[in-house]
Amino acid sequence: MPIREDSDYTPPFHLFNGHVQTVVANIFRHLPPPVYERERIDTPDGDFLDLDWSFAGGGAGRLAIVAHGLEGHSRRPYIVGMVRALNRRGWDVVAWNFRGCGGETNRIERSYHAGDTDDLQVVVNHVCRIREDRALALVGFSLGGNLILKYLGEETVTRPSRLSGAAVFSVPCDLRDGALQLSRPANRLYLRRFLRELRRKLVHKAQRFPQLAPERLAGIRDFRGFDDAYTAPLHGFADAEDYWARCSARPFLRGVGIPTLLINARNDPFLGEPCYPWTEAADSSWLELEVPDHGGHVGFPLWGEEFWSERRAGDFLDEVDGRAAPTRPGGP
Repeated sequence: MPIREDSDYTPPFHLFNGHVQTVVANIFRHLPPPVYERERIDTPDGDFLDLDWSFAGGGAGRLAIVAHGLEGHSRRPYIVGMVRALNRRGWDVVAWNFRGCGGETNRIERSYHAGDTDDLQVVVNHVCRIREDRALALVGFSLGGNLILKYLGEETVTRPSRLSGAAVFSVPCDLRDGALQLSRPANRLYLRRFLRELRRKLVHKAQRFPQLAPERLAGIRDFRGFDDAYTAPLHGFADAEDYWARCSARPFLRGVGIPTLLINARNDPFLGEPCYPWTEAADSSWLELEVPDHGGHVGFPLWGEEFWSERRAGDFLDEVDGRAAPTRPGGP
């Protein structure tokens, strides 16, 4: 697929670098929330996922599943903006909350992680069982984008034949690099915020599962420490390096078999060069890589209510929905 380095995204003049574009979009953006209808579904291991539905009305016949980033949820500005934009284009949307991210602690000891495609498969199977839309699309941000790309490239998952396309933004498709980038001095404030949220949630959960030993959090200063102590052992990995290697989306990109748009800004403070899969995109018939000079991390702000990422995702998904889909194997 073509690699686009001549993206048409231009930020407002006063948002002059990746840090400002990141902070303004994620901290200072305020939108009226969609009117969500919540549905709780069970997972095979006895846990649950909370799905928040937002309907375009008029029997849209098209459905998008939207996945948030690390410690996000369906009420984050970037999710709300995307849901509203897709609704305006006639897509019904389900914004799914990862385990423990929907406002209530999940039932079991484990949580979510960047490669947990089993949970995405549960969501996809559920919506395909209850809906008969002619088109199904996936949209993801950051960790949720990595999850979607890995899902699309895995040989062991069952993707529905009606899955028409995917659009993902600001994706650390090399998780090791993403963790190292966040440990840089320039990103210290972001790292502290993420770790604070993870600590708060873990301390609360330890009231039910004391074996989580929250006292170990005191010595953790970066994602390597957190993933070594918690993410890896809770989810069946040997250590942080094993988790990053097995769950990074980049090794799975050659298996992507539907039209997929990956947009990573060149000035994203969370991403280093390994997160820009130039070779995989150049060799793929399905993966389109777009690298705007600006945008920050889950940013891409514009004047007005709708951000550039929302317009770009809507245009791409409308386009692939209109294409004659090739024959793809199996699925619900």
